[in-house]
Amino acid sequence: MSKRLAVTLVLFGFYFYGCTEPNTITSEGELKKWHRITLFFEGPETSELAAENPFLDYRLDVIFSNGNKTYTVPGFYGADGKAADTGASSGNVWQVRFTPDTVGEWTYQVSFKKGKEIAVANTLENAASGGFMDGKSGSFQIAKTDKTGRDNRAKGRLDYVGKSYLQFGETKDFFIKLGVDAPENFLGYIDFDAHTDAMGFLKTWEPHAKDFKADANRFTWKEGKGKNLLGAIAYLASEGLNVFSFLTFNIDGDDRNIFPYLLKKSRAEYELIASNKCNKEACENFFYKTRFDVSKLDQWERVFEYAETKGMFLHFKTHETETDHLMDGGVFGTESKLYYRELIARFGHHLVMNWNVGEENDQPTEEVLKVANYIHQLDPYKHHLVMHTFPNKDDRYLDFIGDRSPLTGASLQLSDEEFKDVHPRVLKWRDKSNATGKKWALSVDEPGKANIALLPDDEDSEHNFARANALWGTLLAGGFGVEWYFGYASPNSDLTCQDFRSRDKFWDQNKYALNFFQNIPFWEMEPADELTTDNESFCFAKKDKVYAVYLPTKRETTSLDIGDSEKEFRVQWFNPRKGGKLEYGSISTITAKGIVELGLPPADGQKDWVVLVREIAGKE
Repeated sequence: MSKRLAVTLVLFGFYFYGCTEPNTITSEGELKKWHRITLFFEGPETSELAAENPFLDYRLDVIFSNGNKTYTVPGFYGADGKAADTGASSGNVWQVRFTPDTVGEWTYQVSFKKGKEIAVANTLENAASGGFMDGKSGSFQIAKTDKTGRDNRAKGRLDYVGKSYLQFGETKDFFIKLGVDAPENFLGYIDFDAHTDAMGFLKTWEPHAKDFKADANRFTWKEGKGKNLLGAIAYLASEGLNVFSFLTFNIDGDDRNIFPYLLKKSRAEYELIASNKCNKEACENFFYKTRFDVSKLDQWERVFEYAETKGMFLHFKTHETETDHLMDGGVFGTESKLYYRELIARFGHHLVMNWNVGEENDQPTEEVLKVANYIHQLDPYKHHLVMHTFPNKDDRYLDFIGDRSPLTGASLQLSDEEFKDVHPRVLKWRDKSNATGKKWALSVDEPGKANIALLPDDEDSEHNFARANALWGTLLAGGFGVEWYFGYASPNSDLTCQDFRSRDKFWDQNKYALNFFQNIPFWEMEPADELTTDNESFCFAKKDKVYAVYLPTKRETTSLDIGDSEKEFRVQWFNPRKGGKLEYGSISTITAKGIVELGLPPADGQKDWVVLVREIAGKE
């Protein structure tokens, strides 16, 4: 568990359960900007299965204020306040997690109400007080962040700012994500409480035991559990990757082992039934749809908290296509609202993340809009909000672009074996969303043919198509990133993967691309394929300033329309296969006089290269 720093705050009328002194509160982390602060309240003694449902029939909200900034943050029932370690299912601790984004004094006001389904009520008007901490207030001082490097707390919250790229609140840098979309059952892990193994896909993450680092010890639970999964995250970070995704509910999906709820049946009974494709009636009876497993969710939080320190983007895929019918009969209602409230309350404080309303979502438009509007209204931080859908049904995004929904981007799935559909699909939705006046931030989160997608190194050691058409095809179309899907039929697949080293060689190519983009103003650049004289290359440009041209294999040179400014430009070559420094080819400088030749690369003319053409500083 992360070491708790006890800090005396200005509080009135209650104390933290378990503290040695009254009128104190503990902060898991530090009272600094961009750091998670958890307030612990002593509330009614209850339990996960109490007759008066602590998740649904109580509602904790805390309003945090600093100057003109105000955030209303939902809270949650925390059992004994340390359930990740104790496995507790009862207690009187209630919690709120908050991430301050401004230094100085913050004040807070507590609302704690009770009543039938009050947690998902549209209004608290005439709601009965829950007593205890209701109406209490306090304040605390926030200092500057002292974090550096990859740690997200050094960079701040990643915000959608109406552009094609998300932006960090502290550094103001724009973000490109490259990482893994697989395995989708990332959280189907043997060290989590009440784990199940209905389909034989339960993970130990044993291959990553060697990657566990001492800095992760404080994020383990129950005397050292979680090390292998934390090691897997450390490995991804060591490869320079910065995103992983995961389902939070897949009880009727491909894996059927990931859910935040308490089971109604024993694990053995559940596994027996779920090992076959369950019918709707059976699935409805598997679990309590308004009762959450507090200790399991606290253990998930340890993993996400560690990932935050490693600079990871957390992609919350909140539904699999098979599961969206399991709540409220497929019509947005009490169960769905409570599910999203619990996710936002427990995990919405994370800095670098998005909410995805559904993998391969094919719900009616009106139901998706209900979900999206609810998340947007409840999430105090307004995180990036996306939807994923089938590759042949992407036109349904037309119902959500612009002011038709609060969605701020698309999570694109493609299907071509050689990834040839990636570049044009990103261009399509960039153009269509931009035309509404509300630019979407687009990512390719499942490229490739479903059965093979990104093959392991043993089966494709060079990854030429993935590199050329998906990686560079996305980035030079103005997409803000790629998450790699592993296919369902390959070794270390989308369901069976336990070893991210299975694609180790390709992670290097991703790192090279990230390094390249750190040296260009990509957030100011636009797709400009029309500027090259061939039909195969990709061009990304800030016209009259900088041009990045990707040349595919077996192409030695191309020409570029660089305008008529007569400015001088430097021409350098970047090797996307091996990385390294920029190199000069046969032509080192050009003058902007219309269409000009870019010359030949420094070597390997039959292989792919990226040409970087930049205005020479000081030249007119």
